Amino acid sequence: MKKDGQLWGGRFTEKPDATFAEFNDSFRFDKRLFFADVRGCIAHANGLRRAAVISEAEGSSIVEGLTRLRDTAVSNSAYFDNSGSEDVHSFIEGKLIDLIGDTGRKLHTGRSRNDQVATAFRLWLRDEIDGISDRLLEAQKSLIVLAERHRDGVLPGYTHLQRAQPVMFAHWCLAYFEMLRRDRERLADVRKRVNVMPLGSAALAGTSYPIDREAVAAELGFESVSANSLDAVSDRDFAVEFAAACSLIMAHLSRLAEDLIIYCSTEFGFVTLSDTVSSGSSLMPQKKNPDALELLRGKSGRVFGHTIGLLTMIKGLPLAYNKDMQEDKEAVFDCVDTVDISLRAAAIVLDNTRLNEDRTLNAATKGYLNATELADYLVKKGVPFRTGHETVGKAVLYAIAQGKELHELSVEELKEFSLEIGDDVSDALSLKATLGAKSAIGGTSPDRVAEALEQAKKYLNG
Repeated sequence: MKKDGQLWGGRFTEKPDATFAEFNDSFRFDKRLFFADVRGCIAHANGLRRAAVISEAEGSSIVEGLTRLRDTAVSNSAYFDNSGSEDVHSFIEGKLIDLIGDTGRKLHTGRSRNDQVATAFRLWLRDEIDGISDRLLEAQKSLIVLAERHRDGVLPGYTHLQRAQPVMFAHWCLAYFEMLRRDRERLADVRKRVNVMPLGSAALAGTSYPIDREAVAAELGFESVSANSLDAVSDRDFAVEFAAACSLIMAHLSRLAEDLIIYCSTEFGFVTLSDTVSSGSSLMPQKKNPDALELLRGKSGRVFGHTIGLLTMIKGLPLAYNKDMQEDKEAVFDCVDTVDISLRAAAIVLDNTRLNEDRTLNAATKGYLNATELADYLVKKGVPFRTGHETVGKAVLYAIAQGKELHELSVEELKEFSLEIGDDVSDALSLKATLGAKSAIGGTSPDRVAEALEQAKKYLNG
């Protein structure tokens, strides 16, 4: 016995148990696929019409009805309320039959929910990938604006969270720019495999009707059609790939957040966040907390979890379709929602970040960050690098004992460590020389950073 909005039930004599129905039904979340599924239904109806499976009049009636359903959903925010449908696909078919009568029952000819769901899901995800790619671009723009705002800023670079060598602040911004560039490239690559049409695979063996799958694919903007019907209805690799790409986006945002959380602490004081992206304490009136950044860091975990969940879901499934695959939707939906709001939040935080240039400059000249430059100076004088490395280590020990930086030692003091050290050593140890020496492609010299900023702006402008 069929319930409302159910596409099956002819061989059943009893209603589904209420708890089972709640457990089984997916309309509460897959209604997000409504517009994508209507689009797929229209293309399928056109395919049936071209193959003369349905008449021109029937095809026109179905397409007109589906168009009216779409328009109603746009204009009526309560359209999906109180539906007894099992899923969005049965909702559409039921509404269509109510609207145009028995002709609506012909729409499902030659297809299964298996290929219908996969097609709608891919159509929807394809658009969402384009949206996330745009969000990534916005975050990249915010990084470049921040870099330009503090174009001459310098800060200590770190390894092992210990001061290592000075870098231009814009170079730091460009590091995250590159991460997000790779994220966009990954999404574009995922999109290629999303953009394959499974419609026409039917339940698992392929359709029995002479539908021109390639014509339907062209109408829907798919680049190709699936090559194997068994694979097509059971393939969720694209969902796993998408979640994995989202995981890397969130990993990069989490790293960005971690840097800025550290940098805005009182102990560092390198950056200041505006009040618009900070919050206070319910107890301690002096507090200004980087909650937006902490949420960026924290939300990465849920996306990582979805990736593992999707992999676990598919790992032991026999061919072809299994109900387990219904679990793909909520995982991917939440990945989209989380990445979207996280990228928007990241861009806003960057727009409200200011570098405390005096403090970072002071930090960049403390902690023997020019030690490597002294070693390189010795190499240019003909000293083997390992010998120079050991010599500079001894000089650092001496400077520590004197309570001085390397560049604060006199030339005479430095000469005690190597006969190769000359009067030109002071210039070699200056911050300007230290930065300027990193002039290879990808380095932090001011000239290279300026070039990289120009290249980044060209990339942003398409």
